[in-house]
Amino acid sequence: MNIPNKITVSRICLIPLFVIVILFDFGWGTIELFGAEMPVNHLLGGLVFIIASTTDWIDGYYARKYNLVTTLGKFLDPLADKLLVSAAFIILVELDMAPSWVIIIILSREFAVTGLRAILAGEGEVVAASQLGKIKTWAQIVAIASLLLHNTIFTLIGIPFDIIALYVALIFTIWSGWEYFYLNRHVFVNSK
Repeated sequence: MNIPNKITVSRICLIPLFVIVILFDFGWGTIELFGAEMPVNHLLGGLVFIIASTTDWIDGYYARKYNLVTTLGKFLDPLADKLLVSAAFIILVELDMAPSWVIIIILSREFAVTGLRAILAGEGEVVAASQLGKIKTWAQIVAIASLLLHNTIFTLIGIPFDIIALYVALIFTIWSGWEYFYLNRHVFVNSK
């Protein structure tokens, strides 16, 4: 368990804190931030989400810089991303801040790619996240953060950046899912 893997595990450990802060009303009231009014727990939950998401970049950078890329890390990193992003998307649907059909498509892709990774792992192949997969993850993170923070800043200029970001994330999610299955189609072609 090297340092990048410990950072990845810390991301997983932040998920329950994020869920508790965002979902439970502690009576903290509301706050206005750059034109957007939101419950304080949404602001704090959004900040916890952003901190947890930042660890994705930190663990990857550290692993590559110090040549600490491991099979465990290749497995844990995308799993941690999927757990965090799935929790956030489900919360956004519960709070009626994102359309459920978009989230169903996004989560379906995540489960499908996880299943594909499991099949490949059974054949001795460990698939690291592709560049398109990384773009997808960051597009999702930006969309989630902007939704959780009630379109802060962009509310001032009347641009629904949060919703635009969500649909951009949807496009990258579908595109990267297609790429994973296309590049690994040999699993299905050669199956018996």
